[in-house]
Amino acid sequence: MNFVQPIRDPKVIKGIKEYLKARSLRNYLFFCMGIYSGLRVSDLLNLRVGMVKGTHVNIIESKTKKAKKFLIHPSIREDLDYYIAGKDDNEYLFQSRQKKTKSKIKGQPIDRSTAYRMLKEAGEHFGLTEIGTHTMRKTYGYHLYMQNPSNLALLMKMFNHSNETITLMYIGVTQEMMDEQTKRLSF
Repeated sequence: MNFVQPIRDPKVIKGIKEYLKARSLRNYLFFCMGIYSGLRVSDLLNLRVGMVKGTHVNIIESKTKKAKKFLIHPSIREDLDYYIAGKDDNEYLFQSRQKKTKSKIKGQPIDRSTAYRMLKEAGEHFGLTEIGTHTMRKTYGYHLYMQNPSNLALLMKMFNHSNETITLMYIGVTQEMMDEQTKRLSF
């Protein structure tokens, strides 16, 4: 498994959003929900239309089995409402357009591998190499931390990490800090 990084540059995030939106509203909203919620890809893929009709989403995280409530970012509300208009509340939010290969069932969420390919393609378009489905979650954490480093305890709780070092490593800040210190060396 490759180690992925957060997307650090807000201009690249904006570019990826525009890139995805021009190709697929579903993929754009998938990316936006990921970077604005910090959810794991497995939880994103299990979202249903009825869950996103209010201001907040309540879920039970698939990995931790803990309840989580998060705000739907206001910047995507209009696009999200347009996207879900006319859909049944029980439909998967990020539904595949195809039948599943093995089960032949239609109406299932996109595969994790489909999400990965979509993000990888968008990332490569912007010169990113260490990108994957976890990039969205790390991007969320990285930017929350950079906007307010005193939020570290909150991030630890959100990510269910046991200490600050793990959280800083997870969001890629530790390596960034080490790189900056190395650049400052002067002999």
